[in-house]
Amino acid sequence: MDINDNKINDQTELRTRGNWNQLKGEAKQKWGNLTDDDLDYAEGKQDEWFGRLQEKTGDTIDDIKAWFNRTF
Repeated sequence: MDINDNKINDQTELRTRGNWNQLKGEAKQKWGNLTDDDLDYAEGKQDEWFGRLQEKTGDTIDDIKAWFNRTF
């Protein structure tokens, strides 16, 4: 089923959203100064998003990407 007509199965979308919420919680534990606003991701603004995370955490973008890849 695809209630919101975004071409993604609703069960898959719900599972992905749950995984993302769990990952955001883990990121906030790792980097205590991150907020939900810092972790809001807008399609097409990946570089800006990683730059914001780099600024807030003090880690390199490569380190942040590696952490997300290992954790997710």
